[in-house]
Amino acid sequence: MSARLNMFESPTAGKVWKHIISAGKALADSSLPAATQELVKIRASQINGCSVCLDMHTKEAAAAGETSVRLNLIATWREATVFTEAERAALELTEQGTRLADAAGGVTDEAWANAAKHFDEEQLVALVSVISVINAFNRGNVIIQQPAGGYRPGQAG
Repeated sequence: MSARLNMFESPTAGKVWKHIISAGKALADSSLPAATQELVKIRASQINGCSVCLDMHTKEAAAAGETSVRLNLIATWREATVFTEAERAALELTEQGTRLADAAGGVTDEAWANAAKHFDEEQLVALVSVISVINAFNRGNVIIQQPAGGYRPGQAG
């Protein structure tokens, strides 16, 4: 299987995606915990059906020490007992922020208030940004059918 477009050779894609990649890298320096960021990226990618992002972020999370139990339970986080209250709040915000078209009201005040109980303003900025950036990556990769399976931890630099 090959992608519909080669985003790595396109001058236009290079101009656009370098900014999105830079935004993602900037978030790594935020005070939002790295484990939370990976959980958010994985959950949004599950919802959006982005296999290449799931390949990347599950492998990066595992390489960073995330357990297979937690990785395997992300899609069922509501019933799983392995996530902190802060992580659960981040996952709820991720789901609502990713499924905007499914909810006429967008993100609920309750989901926002719950996240605000666990994260300070800078962490909330980072959380909203991580959700936004991974959704951009997901949509681009799904549209062009970017194949998955060959990612190696650290490959994205």
